[in-house]
Amino acid sequence: MEKMPKWADVVLIPLISLILAAILSALVILAIGENPVEAVNLMVTGALGSTYGWGYTLYYATNFMFTGLAVAVAFHARMFNIGGEGQAMLGGLGVAMVCLYIDWPHWSIALLAACVASALFGAAWAAIPAYLQAKRGSHIVITTIMFNFIAAALLNYMLVNVMRPPGSQDPATARFPEAVQLPTFQSMFSTAEEVVFRGAPANISFFVAILACFVVWALIWRTRLGYEIRAYGHSETGAVYAGISPVRITIVAMLISGGLAGMMAINNVMGEAERLVLNSTEGAGFIGIAVALMGRSHPFGVFLAALLFGFLYQGGAELALWTSIPRELIVVIQALVILFTGALDNMVRIPLEKLFLGLRKGVE
Repeated sequence: MEKMPKWADVVLIPLISLILAAILSALVILAIGENPVEAVNLMVTGALGSTYGWGYTLYYATNFMFTGLAVAVAFHARMFNIGGEGQAMLGGLGVAMVCLYIDWPHWSIALLAACVASALFGAAWAAIPAYLQAKRGSHIVITTIMFNFIAAALLNYMLVNVMRPPGSQDPATARFPEAVQLPTFQSMFSTAEEVVFRGAPANISFFVAILACFVVWALIWRTRLGYEIRAYGHSETGAVYAGISPVRITIVAMLISGGLAGMMAINNVMGEAERLVLNSTEGAGFIGIAVALMGRSHPFGVFLAALLFGFLYQGGAELALWTSIPRELIVVIQALVILFTGALDNMVRIPLEKLFLGLRKGVE
């Protein structure tokens, strides 16, 4: 018998953790001499008070959905994929090669090809740590961290020595052809009478990220492979007894995870920058860890957590622009969210379990 309802684990615990993080963040804002109520109001207005703010919030959320799903899939197989940053970098390399070196007649066909290329490049970068974990016993956390640095060095070499246009001093590729540039929310939703999302980078890849949430849900909870991944994550001994190969599950789960992380590049490389530049991931691979933790590794939870962190990113930028509160405070808030949803999970979980057990006994 479960100690508490599933909805409490998926919704109530993250909500309480978020409230605790918000209270501590308010105390920090007070300590530096600012008004936390005004700060929250400015964040909400800046991130959600206009289509421009929504455009940036949803742009960031799109990145976090892909990386959060990547971490979540690995979590289900009892692996901690910290290589989302490097896998997203290599996914961007795949997108750039598809967009620059192939003549596409329309952005829709290019988008499909970019999805495949980014997923393949991200999966390929996850394949080596997966093999080392499955066959050699190397810890996946260590190898994926190392591969982030290798990916950054490889991308730097490619941009400086191979893909940089002649005469350019900027370590970046040429701008992608107009035929492969993705529709932005401004072009999709504006009318002759009203222009919305003006200048915001949100684009059609947001809907690709939502589709990815549905696909991951179907994979994990509606397929045999998903059942094997979850069974292995719950008990390796039990999975082996049931005939599930640990080597196969480890490699397959990491390939899926790396592919999802790589697909982030269709948003930030193909959709926003429209070229490949250094540091295009902007830490989204690491934020995906917090998104997966807060979303309880469930695609719907990842979707909600990605929206929250998108709000924090855009709201934090507005906060730093219009007040004396430093931009780094948002990193502190993110750290507090990670702290309560991850390291201090039992601080919230154990009292709630006791509460629900007491209520159940009272009913009986």
